[in-house]
Amino acid sequence: MRILGKGKTALAIKEVFPNSKMYDDNDKELFDINSNELTVVSPGIPPYNYLVQNSKNIASDYDLFLNDDMFTIWISGTNGKTTTTSMLYHLLKDSGALCGGNIGIPLGSLSKEKDILKSKIILETSSFTLHYTNKAKPNIYILLPISEDHISWHGTYQEYVNSKLKPLSLMSKDDIAIIPIKHKDYKSDANVIYYNDANDLASTFEIDIEKVNFKEPFLTDSLLALTVEKIVNSKISYDKINQFSQDPHKIEEFIDSRKRLWVDDSKATNVDATIQAVKTYKDKNINIILGGDDKGANLEPLFEYIKDYSIKVYAIGKNTDKLANLSNEYNIKHEKSYTLEEAVKNIIANENGQKASVSLLSPAAASLDQFTSYKHRGDEFKRFVKLFNN
Repeated sequence: MRILGKGKTALAIKEVFPNSKMYDDNDKELFDINSNELTVVSPGIPPYNYLVQNSKNIASDYDLFLNDDMFTIWISGTNGKTTTTSMLYHLLKDSGALCGGNIGIPLGSLSKEKDILKSKIILETSSFTLHYTNKAKPNIYILLPISEDHISWHGTYQEYVNSKLKPLSLMSKDDIAIIPIKHKDYKSDANVIYYNDANDLASTFEIDIEKVNFKEPFLTDSLLALTVEKIVNSKISYDKINQFSQDPHKIEEFIDSRKRLWVDDSKATNVDATIQAVKTYKDKNINIILGGDDKGANLEPLFEYIKDYSIKVYAIGKNTDKLANLSNEYNIKHEKSYTLEEAVKNIIANENGQKASVSLLSPAAASLDQFTSYKHRGDEFKRFVKLFNN
């Protein structure tokens, strides 16, 4: 067996299959392009990669480790899948659930858990993994809304959507899928339940939405978690879901020393996530820090949405000029800051002690052009706010 990649997922596979061989882009000369050997592709490696293009028998780690004796719940979508996965694990962990995939523990490591055949396995599932998955299927598939993302990896938006919908074509009549109603024409043998919004979910599954203490964008996430709990455990744990604590860097509010509101939404790496964040503060004057690696996404829907808001854009990262040009096109106030540090400085200087505004880091872009991760970007944002307010 061959493994493409040498990161976290690949190393977990190698630990289970020590005789397998690992390859990355530095090993092209050693790679047999005529081999029919099973080749498991790490999710970070795109389909246009040389090693992928020259592999004949491709699988994902899901294909490798999952089988019909396991009960799995896959959660995917563009935004909210990490939150929904974490919420569901919070609800089910006391009944022996396991959680991994794109969040936390790689599936290879999870496969060594002694109770894996007796457990409900909750997997946050990326479009990258789904692209390479050809056999494995979930017992329950939860799909959050899909919006434009990862275009540079998939090549087109339609290919991205196709990957997200792919599990539906692999599922059987005994499986359950809960998906946005806009995809109702996609054929599947599964028992498919469609929803339009949080109210639809609450109505379909008889959940009292007034007893859930989250507001959007977390309300839909929490209701999806509760629907799965009701399906698998025949109960709804309102008190337990309300005890869930959201991870940092997702619409995380904090107040500076001058009592001004700042929001760390560094995890907003695409247009739809940023739009959802802006909606939260629609009644305020908004300073928004945008920019980074937009992964080839079309940013015009974001500017079309924010053009009627009281908003000023502070552009940073590798797409600074692109953001400035769009701001000009849509007649939106903006400054080229280029770096996060300068953006925070400029906001503080321009605010001049006003309290009526919210200053929001919601970049609509990945972070790796200037940071090691979205977490690093969010931590630096909070550090700069504290530093420049002293």
